[in-house]
Parts: sequence; C-alpha cells; structure tokens
Amino acid sequence: MNWLKEYWQKRQEKKRRKEEEKAKRTLKEKFVDNFKNLLWALVAALILKTFVIEAYTIPTGSMEDTLLPGDFLLVTKFTHGATTPRNIPFTNIALPYYQFPRLKEIKRGDIIVFEYPGDRDELRHEEIMNYVKRCVGLPGDTIQIVDKVLYVNGELFPPPPKMKFLNPIPTPKGISNPFIFPKYSNWNEDNYGPLYVPKKGDTVYLSLSNIEQYRTLINREFGKEVVKVIGQDIFIDGVKTNTYVIKKDYYFMMGDNRDDSADSRFWGYVPDDLIIGEPLIIYWSWDRDLPMFPDLIRKLSSIRLNRIAKLI
Repeated sequence: MNWLKEYWQKRQEKKRRKEEEKAKRTLKEKFVDNFKNLLWALVAALILKTFVIEAYTIPTGSMEDTLLPGDFLLVTKFTHGATTPRNIPFTNIALPYYQFPRLKEIKRGDIIVFEYPGDRDELRHEEIMNYVKRCVGLPGDTIQIVDKVLYVNGELFPPPPKMKFLNPIPTPKGISNPFIFPKYSNWNEDNYGPLYVPKKGDTVYLSLSNIEQYRTLINREFGKEVVKVIGQDIFIDGVKTNTYVIKKDYYFMMGDNRDDSADSRFWGYVPDDLIIGEPLIIYWSWDRDLPMFPDLIRKLSSIRLNRIAKLI
C-alpha cells in the first residue's frame, strides 16, 4: 500500500503548489486568464451558432397555428448546409460566404428557416432578416392554387394539420392582386398559377408574356440589374436573347395561416443558397405582444407550458 500512499501525497503536493502559484498571480495575470476563458467561450458559442444550431423567435402569425408568435425555436443549421457568417453581426452588411454540403434534402412539407430574398421587384432587400415558412414546392415542381386549395404537379398538397384560413371565401379567379408574384400575372392569393419552380440547369425560354417571372431571378443571379425589354426584344447584360440557363435550385414557400402570410405568392422563389435550416424544438413560448414591464405577472402568466419542449 506504500505506492498508493506515495501517489496520494504527490497529488496533494501538486495541488498545493498549484494553489500557491494561483495565489501569487498578480491582478493583471488574473485578468488575462479570465479574459482568455471568456474569449474561448465566445468563440465556442460563435462556432455553435454559425454551424450547428441557432435560436430563432417567431415574430408574426403567418405560421399559425403550427407556430405561434412568441415561440422560441432551436434551428438546426448543419442539416441543410451551414455557411460561414453571412453578414457582419448586428449589421446589414453582407459578407461573401461558403456553404457546406447539405446532409439532408428538403422535402415538400418541411418547415424551413431561410434568409428573406427580397420583395418581388427588388434586387436585394435592404435589411437582412430570416423567415420561417413551409416548403410546398421543390425545384421542378408546378404550383397551382384553385379556390384556396393547393395543388403541386396536379395533385392535392396534403393540408398541414393546423393550417387555417381567416376568410373561408376565396377571391374569384380573374380578380388580380397587383402585389402578387409575378407582376402582371392577373392572379390572386386564392387562385394562383400554374407556376413552374425553376431548378438548376433548366433552360427557360423567355418571352414578353413570362419575362416578369424570371426578371428578378436573373438579376439576382447576376447580382445586378441586367434584364431589359426594348420593344419586342429581351436583353440580358446587353445581349439579345430568348433563353436563359438557371444557375440555382429554387423553392416555393407558404405560411400555414394562408390568409395572413407574406410568402412566395407575393415575393417569389427562395434560392437554395438562402436556406438556413429547419426548426427542431420549441424551447420557450409566451405571448409576444404582452410587455415585460410594468406587468411582469401577466407576461409570466402567458407562458404556454404545453408548447415548451415540443418537437416540430
């Protein structure tokens, strides 16, 4: 048993020396050590947030009653191709980024978090923000809505269990919504399409009747305004043409609260490289509209215990 006693004594002696060294450190050395520990913790948190998982809050009712305003989600990022930082933190300054290979393919019906591509006719939205919607159209699909009923490739899209309409009466076909995508389509949100969702490698034939479907897409793929219509002719980056080869895969997104959702019906396609991830779990939920102060009790009483730890 002497070896055990010696081992224990050596450990105690080593521990004592460490404590003595720690006690002798100057205030500056202690500050440096604490700063290093904090820095490593921040680096670890940044890596986790960038490549693995990120918190996200539901700000609007567009996904009711599947997701509610005030739901706090954890979103997995590595499954759909995590990226290096897309912008300088706390700013709208975009950065060049690299997207890692996707571990999981998007399926129809998946709830997806993505960077908002911008309004229907703008090259890039001035504010960088994330949206959450349900993917109803994959690259190569054809979308059509008839009297509020969604069809994909001519087949009924299975309605999500908690999908809802605020107005059960559809806007009749032929009554156009001027804010709908694409411009001049003469469609509305209840009677829409058919609309083809482009996929990478598609050669699309351009004409005056469909140029608005592809104008913003082409401009965004070039990163500048390149589409011009002069008389009966279409020019891309100064070259007269009637075809274009699609460079990315695109998706069509819709909210489950169909009458209160700004989605692909209004602003168009979501490109593959703007996909961020998919919600995994609701880790907290309460009424978003109630202020924290001065009525903290009412805020705490609005906690939705039945939604906490709910898998999505």
